[in-house]
Amino acid sequence: MKAAELIAIEDLYGAHNYKPLDVVIERAKGPWVWDVEGKKYLDCLAAYSAVNQGHCHPRLVKVMQQQAEILTLTSRAFRNNLWPLFAKETCELLGYESMLPMNGGAEAVETGIKLCRRWGYVAKGIPQYEAEIIVCSGNFHGRTTTIISFSDDPLAKDFYGPYTPGFITIPYGDAEALEKAITPRTAAFLVEPIQGEAGVVVPPPGFLAKAAEICKAHNVLLFCDEIQSGLGRTGALLASEHEKVKPDLISIGKALSGGMYPVSAVLSSREIMNVFKHATHGSTYGGNPMACAVSREALRVLVEENLAENAVVQGAYFMEELRKIRHPHIDFVRGKGLWIGLVLKQDGPKAMTYCRALKEQGVLAKDTHDWIIRFAPPLVITREEVDWAMERIRRVFA
Repeated sequence: MKAAELIAIEDLYGAHNYKPLDVVIERAKGPWVWDVEGKKYLDCLAAYSAVNQGHCHPRLVKVMQQQAEILTLTSRAFRNNLWPLFAKETCELLGYESMLPMNGGAEAVETGIKLCRRWGYVAKGIPQYEAEIIVCSGNFHGRTTTIISFSDDPLAKDFYGPYTPGFITIPYGDAEALEKAITPRTAAFLVEPIQGEAGVVVPPPGFLAKAAEICKAHNVLLFCDEIQSGLGRTGALLASEHEKVKPDLISIGKALSGGMYPVSAVLSSREIMNVFKHATHGSTYGGNPMACAVSREALRVLVEENLAENAVVQGAYFMEELRKIRHPHIDFVRGKGLWIGLVLKQDGPKAMTYCRALKEQGVLAKDTHDWIIRFAPPLVITREEVDWAMERIRRVFA
C-alpha cells in the first residue's frame, strides 16, 4: 500500500491523539529508516531515545528470536531463570542494590512515586496520606492520571481531572526553591536530570548536586527520572553521573531494551526497596523472560560498543555544526551528548514547519513546545552520517 492509503486508514480507524509527520516507515537498520515507497531517511529522534543501540540491532534481534522459541512469560507467580540475572547485571552496572521491573516508562515513574510515598509513611513517619512529592515546572514523566496531575502542559492535563493531590511544583533548576518547598511531609523530589519533552533543557551547573545535598540534609529521597536521559543518551550511562550524583532511586526504560520490547525498571537501595512487601505492588509482564533476555543484551551492546562515548564525540560535533548556522529564526542550540534542542525565535515559522521540510530532505526530527526542534539520533551514528544530516539541515535553513 502507498503512504496516502495507509494514512487514510489510520485517520479513519485510529485515535487522533498523535499528529505524526506524514512518513510511513516500513523497515529500519541502525540510524536509518525506509518508508513504504523506499525512500531512505536518517532517524534523528530514535523513538524518543528508545533505540539508542540503533534500529534492529542484530545482536538484539538474535536474542529475541532465540528467547521467543524457549520461554516468553511466566508472570511473577513463578520464578524464571533470567530475571535474577537481569536484576544482578543491571544493578551492578548502574551501582544500585535492588531493582523492580515494569514495562513502560510511565509505569516505572508510577512505581517510583508509590515507593517514595510508602517509604515516607513506613520509614520517615509522615502521617498517612499526607506525603508530598516535589516536582519541577516543565516536567514530563508520562501520561497516567497521577502523573499528568502534576504536569503544567495543558495538552497533557486539561479535561482529565479531578487530579491526584500531593505534589508541589517548583521552578526547574532552582535549588533555593527546592529547599524552601520542603516540609516535614516531603517524601521525595522527583526530577529529570535534563528535561526532554520541555525541549532538552539543561539545568544550571551544580543544580543536581546541590539538590542531592538538600535532599540528604532533610531526609528526602532524590528520585531521578532517567527514562530518556539515561543509558548513554547524554554521554554517560546515567545523566546524573555528570555531577557525580547518585540518586536514592532512579527510573529507567526506553533504551533498556533497545526498542525491541517495552521494558522499564526502578532501582534503589535494598533499604528503600524493601518497604514493598508481598502483594503491595506488581506487574504481570514485569520481569518476563523475553524482556530480561533482550534487555541484558541491550545493556551489553551499550557498554561493549562504547555508545555513551560515541554520544560525547558525535554530540559535541553535531552541536558545534548546528551553532555555525546563521539564520534569523534560530535563537540558540543546547543539549548534552546526542540530545540536542535547536530553539527557534518566536517571530517566524514554528518548529513543525522546519521538521516537515527536513523530512522532505531525508532527515526525521520532531518538534516540541512549538518552537524547539529535537535532534536525538541513535547512538551508533557516525561522523559521516552527522555530516550527511548537517548538509540537509543547512539546506533547509538556507
